Amino acid sequence: MANQPMRIYGIGNPLIDILAYVDDEDLDRLSLYKGTMHLIDRERHGRIISYLKDKKLVYSPGGSCPNTMVTLRMLGVETTLAGGVGDDELAHIYRDKLSSIGLQDELVTYDESTGTSIILLTPDGERTMNTYLGANRCFNSDDVDIDSLEKASLFYFTGYMWDTEHQKGAVKRALEYCREHGKMVAFDVADPFAVGRYRQTFLNLIRDYCDIVFANSEEARFLFDNYDAYECCRSMSKLCRIAVVKNGKKGSFVSDDGVIEQIPVQGATDPVDTTGAGDTYAAGFLYGIANGYDAFTSGRIASYLAGEIISHLGAQFPANEADGIRRYLESSFKR
Repeated sequence: MANQPMRIYGIGNPLIDILAYVDDEDLDRLSLYKGTMHLIDRERHGRIISYLKDKKLVYSPGGSCPNTMVTLRMLGVETTLAGGVGDDELAHIYRDKLSSIGLQDELVTYDESTGTSIILLTPDGERTMNTYLGANRCFNSDDVDIDSLEKASLFYFTGYMWDTEHQKGAVKRALEYCREHGKMVAFDVADPFAVGRYRQTFLNLIRDYCDIVFANSEEARFLFDNYDAYECCRSMSKLCRIAVVKNGKKGSFVSDDGVIEQIPVQGATDPVDTTGAGDTYAAGFLYGIANGYDAFTSGRIASYLAGEIISHLGAQFPANEADGIRRYLESSFKR
């Protein structure tokens, strides 16, 4: 496996991130709960953009699963991204990004606008996301390319997919295929509010389909009704082989077949932007698994990458840094 990393197939929400710096008063005026993801409609999107008219906006291709797939590809792992985009300029920007790094593009074009996520960054490094799904809502089970999934060794998805019936159907089709053909499945719970909406469904998904599951401490608390991140990891380890609970500045807990290890946090202690930290952690962990590292070493790789990304603005590493990061990983972490 070390000489031939596995291919990873992801279904996600390709979104153009629109980043802006704000303060807590701005969030109050917009009636937003800091540090969470809010699903918004086109009208709400327009009102927030209008409110930000005097602030500098930074545009960047993003989305939770896509961020993970992009980072994996930049680190040399073969990845495929499926999802929905519109026939518009934002879609062209998105496809150009995927093409530039050699990520296999299986985005489907619909007669809808490409989705966006307005990410509001506060001085404490927290990010508050306002997501307009747009064309993502159209991606459905018929759009899953089974021939492409067949070539992958691992399927990756996030809890955000459960917010539309079409996307849920697409993920279910992929999960059934993976279960029938013995392929690994990795799931990032992704958002505490999603857990609030689909708690029992997520628990069933973890038990019935998943090999690797990522949750942060708040998501894990919603799942298992427990404030102790270690105990949440222990509970999740009874449902899947590899359980990961990220615990902020305290690091993370990784369980492999019931054996739990605490992984210390690495990198920046004064974050510039926490956007994509969880996505990057997942990328680092899956990079490790794809290249034959054990789960605990994969956790240390994940912690390192997450610590690096929060010292940058945005959820993806600059292209000119990727080779150096990859060389560091290869030289610093032993199989």
